[in-house]
Amino acid sequence: MVITVEQVRALARTLPRTSEHLIRDQVKFRVGSIVYVAFSRDETVMGFAFPKEEREALVASEPEKFHLPRESDLRFNWVHAWTSALDEPEMRELVIEAWRMVVPKKVAAARLGDLSSDATAARTFASSALPPAGTRGSAFSSFSDGISGVFGHGPKSRGLPGGQSTRRVS
Repeated sequence: MVITVEQVRALARTLPRTSEHLIRDQVKFRVGSIVYVAFSRDETVMGFAFPKEEREALVASEPEKFHLPRESDLRFNWVHAWTSALDEPEMRELVIEAWRMVVPKKVAAARLGDLSSDATAARTFASSALPPAGTRGSAFSSFSDGISGVFGHGPKSRGLPGGQSTRRVS
């Protein structure tokens, strides 16, 4: 199943403080000036906020699904995924966790009650992604308490790719 911009848009519209922008013919979702999900022009690649320290493990765990951004974007908390390789539960987890990286903790905490079904689905997905005991290499290997262990939830993350808004589309 191919994940579409419309599916991500439907989810992103439910996330507080999110706005959609069309920048250089690319659809991007952001909170303030921080982009947390973006699509390639041809919509075959979805980029999303992801902790730098965990992205190598994510890409190594499923290289047919995830890949690193171009070299100039490696300074950002960012990973790419092929839309054709993602299913809807994975997309929901990636988008929600990317959003959680860029909003204040209290905003994310207030929304968690509304996302309880998404959190359950994310925990199920993350548990299925755990490597066998004693092995390493999965982005979820440090995962200890559901989805919050995957991304960490410190202060607002800075340094995500973005760009100037040329036109607001939502």
